[in-house]
Amino acid sequence: MADTEPNPVEETEDGETEVEEEEEQEEEQEEDPSYYAEEENRQEESKDDPLAWRDSQEEQEGEEEEGEEEEPSREETEEEAGAAQEEVAAGVQEEGALKPQESTTPVTTLEGLTLTDSQLIASGTFPETHSDSESKHSLSSEHSGSLGSPLEPLGLGVPNSEEQLMGSPKRQPSDEFGEESDQIPQDELGQERRDLEPELEKRRQEETVSYFTEEKEKEFLPEASIPKDSLVATTTKDVLFQKRDSDNVYPLTMTWKFGWNSSLPVYYIRDENQRVLLYASAHTAVIYSVSKNEQHHLQGHPNGISCLCVSEDRRWIATADQGPSCLIIIWDSFTGIPVHTIFDSCPKGHGIRAIAMTRDAKYLATISDAEIQRICIWRWTLAAEKPACSLDLPKEYGFQNYLTFNPTNNKELVSNSKTQVIYYLWCEEGDVLTHSAPNLTEKTFNKLVGKFSQSVFHLNLTQMLSATMEGKLVVWDIYRPPPAASASLGLPYIKPCKLVHVQKEGITVLTTVDSYIVTGDVKGNIKFYDHTLSLVSWQSHFKLSAIRSLSFSKTPATPPTEKSSYPTDCTLKSDLFIIRNFIIGTSDATVYHLKADETKLEKLFTEPKDAICAISCHPYQPLLAIGSFCGMIKVWDYEKKKYLFSRVFGKGLGVQSLTYNPEGAILGAGFTEGTVYILDSMSLQNETPQPFKYSRTCVTHISFSHDSKYMATADINFTVAVYVLKVRNGCRVWEYLARLRSHRQSIRSLLFGVHLDSNEPRLLSLARDRLLIEYNLVKSYKDHLEVLDIHKTEQENYPTCMIWYPPLTKERFLLISTSGYKVKLLNATTKMCRKTLLGPVFGSPMEQLQLLPVRKAAELHKRYLVFINRDKVGLQILPIDGNPHKTSAIVCHPSGVAGLALSYDGRHAFTAGGWDRSVAQWEINLRALEAAVSLGGEDLTPFYSLVPGGRKGTFYRELEDYFYYSQLRSQSIDTMEIRKVSEHIHLSEVPFVMRAIGFYPSEEKIEDMFNEIRFSEYVDSGTMTDKINLPNFLKIYLNHRPPFGNTMDAVRRSFDTLGRTNAEGQKVIRREDFLTLLLTKGEHMTEEEMSNCFATLLGLQPEGWNSEPAASSGGSEMRFEEELPDEITAEIFVTEILGLTVSPDFGQDLTIVSEAERDV
Repeated sequence: MADTEPNPVEETEDGETEVEEEEEQEEEQEEDPSYYAEEENRQEESKDDPLAWRDSQEEQEGEEEEGEEEEPSREETEEEAGAAQEEVAAGVQEEGALKPQESTTPVTTLEGLTLTDSQLIASGTFPETHSDSESKHSLSSEHSGSLGSPLEPLGLGVPNSEEQLMGSPKRQPSDEFGEESDQIPQDELGQERRDLEPELEKRRQEETVSYFTEEKEKEFLPEASIPKDSLVATTTKDVLFQKRDSDNVYPLTMTWKFGWNSSLPVYYIRDENQRVLLYASAHTAVIYSVSKNEQHHLQGHPNGISCLCVSEDRRWIATADQGPSCLIIIWDSFTGIPVHTIFDSCPKGHGIRAIAMTRDAKYLATISDAEIQRICIWRWTLAAEKPACSLDLPKEYGFQNYLTFNPTNNKELVSNSKTQVIYYLWCEEGDVLTHSAPNLTEKTFNKLVGKFSQSVFHLNLTQMLSATMEGKLVVWDIYRPPPAASASLGLPYIKPCKLVHVQKEGITVLTTVDSYIVTGDVKGNIKFYDHTLSLVSWQSHFKLSAIRSLSFSKTPATPPTEKSSYPTDCTLKSDLFIIRNFIIGTSDATVYHLKADETKLEKLFTEPKDAICAISCHPYQPLLAIGSFCGMIKVWDYEKKKYLFSRVFGKGLGVQSLTYNPEGAILGAGFTEGTVYILDSMSLQNETPQPFKYSRTCVTHISFSHDSKYMATADINFTVAVYVLKVRNGCRVWEYLARLRSHRQSIRSLLFGVHLDSNEPRLLSLARDRLLIEYNLVKSYKDHLEVLDIHKTEQENYPTCMIWYPPLTKERFLLISTSGYKVKLLNATTKMCRKTLLGPVFGSPMEQLQLLPVRKAAELHKRYLVFINRDKVGLQILPIDGNPHKTSAIVCHPSGVAGLALSYDGRHAFTAGGWDRSVAQWEINLRALEAAVSLGGEDLTPFYSLVPGGRKGTFYRELEDYFYYSQLRSQSIDTMEIRKVSEHIHLSEVPFVMRAIGFYPSEEKIEDMFNEIRFSEYVDSGTMTDKINLPNFLKIYLNHRPPFGNTMDAVRRSFDTLGRTNAEGQKVIRREDFLTLLLTKGEHMTEEEMSNCFATLLGLQPEGWNSEPAASSGGSEMRFEEELPDEITAEIFVTEILGLTVSPDFGQDLTIVSEAERDV
C-alpha cells in the first residue's frame, strides 16, 4: 500500500489566503457596513438559540458600529472552529485556496442560502440571478474547511432529521432573499431594505460588470413575493406516502412499476423509521417505501431516464433523459413536486449522459450524450434556462460517462471516460469553465492501468482518485496556484502521482463516506480504505454479483452500545468498524440493504436484468406473470403488490411469450430459441415430460382455444404450429399436431375463435404480408395443417393486429388494425370489408389490441378496447366510428412497448417495456374517458372539427356545393327538364365527389366504400342502400381518407421502389417504364383511360371538351408522350404532371393547385 504524501505548499498557501481574506473583508466592510451586520447575525444564529438571536437582531438592526465591534469575536469563533477541525483531522493539512480569482466576505452558512433558494423555486417565485454577495460567500465557505469535518466548512455540519437543507421551522436560517416572518418582523425587514435602496442604486450606477449589477439589484427581494402556502416551502418532512382521498381524473393512471434500470444507481433517501429508495424505471423515477410497500412516481420525462442524482440531504432529486425534447427535472423528495424543469438542455436532442449535484444542492452539472460532448453547469435555484457556463469536450477524450463535484468546493468537478480523466474548475467571476486532462498511458507508470470506471476527490482535498477495471487506483495531485500568485503560474491542473494496485478484481464503484474510501468490484466485494489507502474492512462473504451502486444512509452511524454488534476492522488494533447502513445495487438487478451494526444483509427485491416482452394476466385471479430474456418468470399478486413465486430457466432460454389458458390452470411459455413449455400456473413446473422443440427461432405468439383443447404458436420464421390435448391411459397429455409456414412476412396475430354453427374452435393468423389465413383444425392431422381460406386484407398498408369484435351488433366481425391508422371490420364468415374507420392517431398505429373484460352482465352493451402502439397505451370506446374524442392514450414506455395484458375484472392494464426492463400497471377510469367524449359534442360536432374551418369553414361549404353539383351531374348538365333536388346522392357519384375535395381513392377503396354504404342497413332491414346523405358522406370521407393527407415522403418511397438511380444520384423512372407500369401493374389502366387522364392533366384536350358523362371523348388521338420528360423524378411527377405543390408550411404535405384538377 502506498501512502498519499502531503503537499508542503499547502501551509504557505493557507497563510497567504488568510491574509488576503482579512484584507478583502476590511474592504467589504467599508463598502457595505450594514451588510456585514446582517452577516454577523447569521453567524450568531448558527450558534445561539433562534428566539434569542431574533431579539438581539431587532436591537442591533441597522447599527453598523455594533457589527464592526463584533468582528474580533467572530474571528475568534472561526479560529476556535478551525482549531477543532485541525484536532479532528489528526494532522492532515487544511485545504488551501482553490481559486486565484475568488473574493471573500464574511462567511454565511450555505444551509441558510440553499433553504430560501429552494423555497423560492417551489413556491413559483424565482429570482433571476444570485446576489453578488451570495456567490462570494459560497466561495469563501467552500475553501475554508479541513479534512476533519468535510461538512463543517460548508456551514452544514453533520445533517440530521432536524437540520436538513429544508429543516424544521424552529431553525430556519435567513439569507439574502428573505427571512422567515417569525424571526424578523416584516415591517422592520422592509424598513431595512428601504434604507439600503439608495445606496444600492448608487452602486449599480458605478458598477461596470452587468452581471454583478443584476445580482446586487436582487439581493433584497421583498418577503411578500414568496407565497406562504407553497407545499414545498412549508413541508419539513416526508408526506409522499400519506393517504390522500382524491379521485382519479385521468382515463389511465400509473399505480405501480415492476422492474428497474439496474444500469443506473439506486439511492438510499430515507432511513429513520422506514427504508425509502430511489431508482429509475423507464421514463419514471420511483420513490419506493420498503416498509410500507408503496411507490410514488415522478413522471414528466418524454424519454427514458438516462441519469439521476440526489442532494446530500436527500431533499432534492435531479433526473435527466436521452432523446428528442430531453428534459432535466429537479424534484422535491418530500412532496414529489417538480420544482424546476430545464428545457432544451441539448438543442440537438441527444440528451444527458451524466449528472451531478453540489453538496449544498445549489448547482447542477451535466454532460451531454452527443458525439461532441458538452459539460454544463446550471444555476437551477435561479430558474435559469441557460447554463452558467459550458465546455465542449474533444472526441479524443472518449465518451465521458461519470461526473461528480468536489464535496467541499462547488467549483471543482471530475469526470471520466474509459480512457480519460478530466478535472474542471469553474471560474464563477467570468463564468468560464477550464479543464485539465493529462494523458495517462501504460508508459506513465510502466504498468497496465486499465479502463477507468469512476473517479472521486480524495479525503485530503488535494488529490483525486480514479478506479480502473484492473483493480487499481490512480492518484492525481491537484496543483492550485495561490490566490496572490501571478497569472504566469497558470490555472489549476492535475498530474498523475501514483498507481496503487489495491485488489485483483476490477473496481466498478468508487465513493467516499465519512472518513472512508469505498470500492465495489465485479466479484461483489465491498471494501473500505482509509485516507492512506490502507484496507480497513471488507464485505466479501455475501457472494453478490458485480456491484453497480452503493448508497449510504444520510443518518450517521449509531454509537456502539451493549446491544449493537459492529464487526471489528482489519487493523492491528481491531477497533470496531462503525459505518452507516447502505443500499447495494448489483448487475443482476438485485437490491440489498446492509445493516452495519448487525452485518445483516437483507435482499429487498430482485427484478429481471434483461428485456421484458412477455406478460399475461390470470383469467380469474389477480395474478400477473412476467417473463424476461434472462430466463426468469415471476408471478405477482398485483392487488397486494406482492411477489409470489418464480422460476429461472437455463442459460440461453429467454422468455418471449406467455399466455394463460381460459381456465387459468396452465401457462404456455414461448422462448427465444424456439422451445415451448406448458407449465402449471401455480407452481411453474412442467406439465409435459419434455418441452416442445419444433421451432428453431423465437416463439412470438401463444394462443389457446376457448375449450383449452388446442394451443397454437407462431415464430419469427412465419410458421404456425398447433398442439392438441389428448387423453392417454386416463391422463390428459399435450401432443404436437402439425406446423405450417403459411406466411411470407412476420405474423402479427394468432387468434382462436368459435364456429357459430358448431361451437368448434377455429384458428386464424394475420401477417404483415396482408394475408388473413384460416386453418381447418378438423381436417388437420399429424404433421399436416390444413388451410381453409386465404384472404387479402389490404392493398397498400399492412395489418398490425386483430381481435374478435364484441357482439354489439347482429353481425359478427373481425377487427383488424392497419399501419395506415385505420380499423377495418371484416365479416367473420365472408371476410368482406364492411367498414373502414379512423383509428387512434397518437404518433404510430396500434400494434396490439385487447377487449376490456366486463365485471357484470349489465355492462355488455358498453364495451371498450385497450391498445398499445409504439410507445403509448390507450383506451377506445366502442363502437368505433372515427370520433377522435372516444379515445385517449398516454406514453408508457418511450423506448417501445412490447406487451399488453388486462386484469380479469377490467380494472387494470399492464404494459411491458421490452429493453427498458419494466412493466407498468395502469388503473383504468372509464368515467374520465366518458366525460371527455361528452365534452367533445354530439352527433356531427366531433367530426366537423376534423375538417379545416369546421362546420362554417370554406371546405365544408365547398363540400355542400359539390354535393349539390353531383345531383346536377346525375340528371345531366344539359337537360331542360325540372330538377329534382334531395338530401342524397347516388352511390355512383361518391368517387367523383371524393376526388373533387382532394381524396383520390383506389378502385379497391371505392369498392369498400360502396359495400359500406350498400350494407349499412342490410342486417336490420334486409335491404341494400344505393344512396347517401351529406352527414354520412362526411363520416365516410373522414374515415377513409389518409389521416395526414398526401405526403411527399410516400411518393418518394414509391419511386425508391420502382425507379433506378441515374447519373446524378436521383431515383428516376424512364418514360417508357412509367407508362408500362400504369398499364400492367397494380390497378392497371386501359390505354383509353390513361390517354384521357394525361390529356386532362397536361391540358391537351380540344377546346370545349368536358368530362361530363353525356360528353363524348372522341377526336383525334393525342400524343401525350411528347409532353413527358425522358426521366421522371418524384418531384417532376408531383409538380409538373399532377400539378400539385408542396406546402411551404409543412414541407411534406401536398396541396391542390387549381379547381380544374379537382374534377379529374
